[in-house]
Amino acid sequence: MQFSEWEPIYERILADMGYDRESDENSVRILKAVTMGSDLHSGDDAAELLKDEVTVVGNAPCLEDDIRSKGTTGTVLCSGSAVGRLVFVGIVPDMVFTDLDGDIGPQIDVSAHGAYTFIHAHGDNQDLIVQYAPLFKGPVVLTTQSTPEYTVFNYGGFTDGDRAVCFAAHFGVRRIRLVGFDYEHPMPKEGSDPEMKRRKLGWARTIVGTFVQQS
Repeated sequence: MQFSEWEPIYERILADMGYDRESDENSVRILKAVTMGSDLHSGDDAAELLKDEVTVVGNAPCLEDDIRSKGTTGTVLCSGSAVGRLVFVGIVPDMVFTDLDGDIGPQIDVSAHGAYTFIHAHGDNQDLIVQYAPLFKGPVVLTTQSTPEYTVFNYGGFTDGDRAVCFAAHFGVRRIRLVGFDYEHPMPKEGSDPEMKRRKLGWARTIVGTFVQQS
């Protein structure tokens, strides 16, 4: 998705969720500062790993059941919070899309083993960026939900899972399979407001349904 397509959706999300664009952009500046010593890459570099088919892994309660019934095929793109669960069933993702919340240890581990990590800056995760972003030793792609720039990219998307979907669609992946996606029943997370999470997943459903042909 081009930023010209994404920006009107982004503005609607800001208005609906009460977020502040300036805070998002401040987080980008922090992310750039703390990753100056990281192994930074472009999305184009990561896209070289994309096959004609990809599996995007979400963190819904149904994840393990979905993997048993559907499996994973092609390039595996995983939301950050789902990495530990995915590794537990024996699958290591090729790419991780994360705003650095959830179970961070497995995300750092798969990065050290070569997974591309798309680290996302938004107004609510500045402290997490400072704490965790410098710890990723593998290839890193910096992303924003606001205006992209030379070293910070925006392929569309709002939550980890739908950002992964938008990335694959942007680079022309023909078939995008979803496992562990449930827009109505989010995975419980300590300190998280379930109603706010459902609102976010409502936007995720809209984004995935509007811009991606699934099968």
